[in-house]
Amino acid sequence: MDLHRDIMEQLVEWKGSPARKPLILQGARQIGKTWLMKHFGKRCFKYVAYFNFDQSEELCREFESTKEPSRLLPILSLYTDVPIVAGYTLIIFDEIQQSNKALNSLKYFCEVAPEYHVIAAGSLLGVALSKGDSFPVGKVEFLRMYPVSFREFLRRDDEKAFRFLEGLNEIGSLPEIIKNRVSESYRRYQVCGGMPAAAVCMLDGKGVGEVERVQREILQAYMLDFAKHAAGSDVPRISAIWDSIPSQLARENRKFVYKLVKPGARAREYEDALLWLQQAGLIYRVFCCSRPGLPLSAYDDVAAFKIYLFDTGLLRAMAALPPEVFWNSNIMYREFRGALTENAILQSLVPQLQVQPRYWVSNATAEVDFVIQYGADVLPVEVKSGTNTSGKSLSVYIKKYIPAYSIIYSEKELEYRDGVLRIPHFMADWTVKLLNLLK
Repeated sequence: MDLHRDIMEQLVEWKGSPARKPLILQGARQIGKTWLMKHFGKRCFKYVAYFNFDQSEELCREFESTKEPSRLLPILSLYTDVPIVAGYTLIIFDEIQQSNKALNSLKYFCEVAPEYHVIAAGSLLGVALSKGDSFPVGKVEFLRMYPVSFREFLRRDDEKAFRFLEGLNEIGSLPEIIKNRVSESYRRYQVCGGMPAAAVCMLDGKGVGEVERVQREILQAYMLDFAKHAAGSDVPRISAIWDSIPSQLARENRKFVYKLVKPGARAREYEDALLWLQQAGLIYRVFCCSRPGLPLSAYDDVAAFKIYLFDTGLLRAMAALPPEVFWNSNIMYREFRGALTENAILQSLVPQLQVQPRYWVSNATAEVDFVIQYGADVLPVEVKSGTNTSGKSLSVYIKKYIPAYSIIYSEKELEYRDGVLRIPHFMADWTVKLLNLLK
């Protein structure tokens, strides 16, 4: 895959850190974790020793007898054609959630063999870690991986336009040629989304039909995961929630409603299913905050929330939304367009922020799409699918809480005026950079 991932720089930093611990790479299925680990190994190490616990029950059993690196390493050497040499070999434990003993062995690599570089990952590692069995608390580092961002997509699709946006050092109107070129790339990205296989299809010019074929395969793989890895009683509920996501987001206020999952459904029946999807990295659950205080999590109304898909391209595919609507105005698309735009902005914000966004409601008379924690500030965010940037709800919020800044995403120009930062949709990945320019 000829696509640079920004997370690579963080892996390089981890390699050189004197306080390095074994690394657990988290993220949803099929976002490129295995490719990234192998690519990192080839780029930064002399040898790569790759072990997949999903492909070898025999390998899993080896960890039943010992977790000591001094005994494990000679055994592991029999499963690979490369030497395992401290400082020269990257040891990869893939699909490590298949072996609790292997997961626990990371503790001993940290304590008695820190000279070895060990990185672990798994498609459903978040689900496995939630069970807490034999987890090496305090003995590992975590790194979250996300789908391909538009920023990463643009770097490959139009490097000149990418370099221009990267070099911005002031907030103001963009040249027409930049707006046109980046907008075109963004429309292409909205179709394919951030799943690497789909994004590379689009970037390589294989056509929308091939992109959609790849997306359908990914969605089918997720459905198979539900049946294979979730508790039997939870599978129907997980599938029902998953299938309901487009209809949940199509509602005017996006608030999750259990009756859209199943008539008569109750929260307690579906909580485990929601948690499973969260822990698998497939959805974001955005809670309503009663007021924008610090920390944001202290003011969650856990009974009121919205769920968004972790990748907007897959959401488009799930909703069977034709790619043509991104190029042609269609009145039938306007309602769902808002949902898709919100999902895209959230997908962009989450990797940039240390705290996941919330949303805010005031007595059912005003609602702000998102509130985000930016340093010691809590900022309101409005997402407009078109060029209209007026918002009664945002005005209510500003009057009540007097935030340092407010943000509006729309199709209008980049500008900062009267305490409001207006950002074009296609520049959402540069939000933190733009906020830093205001300091």
